[in-house]
Amino acid sequence: MTETLPHQSEPARGTEPGTPAEDRRHKVRRRALTLLIIVLLIGVPAGYLLISAEQSRSSGRDKEEKYSATGLTEGWPSKLQRRLYQIPVPHPAGKVAYYETNNWKTSRLYVQFETTGAGLDAFLAGVGVTRADLERDDISISDRDQRVTGWDFAATGAGQWWGLIHTQKNPAPTQDIVVNLANPNLPMVYVVSRTVP
Repeated sequence: MTETLPHQSEPARGTEPGTPAEDRRHKVRRRALTLLIIVLLIGVPAGYLLISAEQSRSSGRDKEEKYSATGLTEGWPSKLQRRLYQIPVPHPAGKVAYYETNNWKTSRLYVQFETTGAGLDAFLAGVGVTRADLERDDISISDRDQRVTGWDFAATGAGQWWGLIHTQKNPAPTQDIVVNLANPNLPMVYVVSRTVP
């Protein structure tokens, strides 16, 4: 037979020998510290998440404004755009502006610039044509494309406009070119280059 020993109850918390019982002030301080740690562990990442979301939303709005703009934007198209659409804007060139549209069917780059007589020859050679290919009073840029950019070739008199359509086999772009030679020393060039993705 085994003897049973008397059962001893566990000492109450904080009543172990050598450990003073936790007073109210320490308990409040411990709970406040615990709450602060929880708030920091949750609040700081949540704050970063909110800031990041706002920055991302702002960036999206900026891109939306950029790509929803209609009409020409002053400045040079990127080198990639010029290479893709085969529009070798010459140096020197002034009054440079461009606009790009893309959809599932056709992509277009609209470019205008003013250059010198030599610059015009260099541009035409870069496209693969010469001045002899230009036809007098040939407005090769469609009314639709003129509306997109705000170009109005009919507003000025005849005799100064020369144009051509440079057709190439896909995937190479087709370029509609109109040149204003009212001032032969500073011709104004208008180009619509379109590709089929």
